Amino acid sequence: MQIRPAQADDHDGVAAMVAKRVEWMVARGLRAHPEVAAAMAEQTAEDDTPMWVLLEDGQVVGCTSAYTESPEWGFTERERAVPALFLASTWTWPAGRRLGWVLARWALDHAARTGRQVVRRGTFAPGLVRYYTKVQGWTVMRQVERRPGKVCTFLSRSAEHRPDLVLDTPAPSQKGWPRRAG
Repeated sequence: MQIRPAQADDHDGVAAMVAKRVEWMVARGLRAHPEVAAAMAEQTAEDDTPMWVLLEDGQVVGCTSAYTESPEWGFTERERAVPALFLASTWTWPAGRRLGWVLARWALDHAARTGRQVVRRGTFAPGLVRYYTKVQGWTVMRQVERRPGKVCTFLSRSAEHRPDLVLDTPAPSQKGWPRRAG
């Protein structure tokens, strides 16, 4: 497997992968909106979105956006001063192979290699909160009501080198990723 920054020609692969995950979610009675596939695919060509794609044999099997700043609406000024990576919009092919955990381990390692102390993420899905804490080892920081009835749970983990991670990853660069997550 390989992980690298998304490129415009990843558009169709991201759209197909997210559409397949949405199908999988709906079949299990989970809430998902089909239009999210197109919205995520559009981010592959946006310079202000630091999307990374996970590839297997050239096929997109996952994606995540890794921001170098955490959103102001979820974190204090003091917390935002700590060098961190903030994961947003992580999607994976529904393969039963824990591809989301592959992306999470990559993020922990990438953060450590690029001088960040912590990795943060947020989710509106209580089922994902349970999975992230019980299976992946994340810690809940807080819950924030983003809009009436829409509560986001923020989680964190310390950045850590993951020598067990076998991914072809480009060396860290000084590419001007945006610093803010919405």
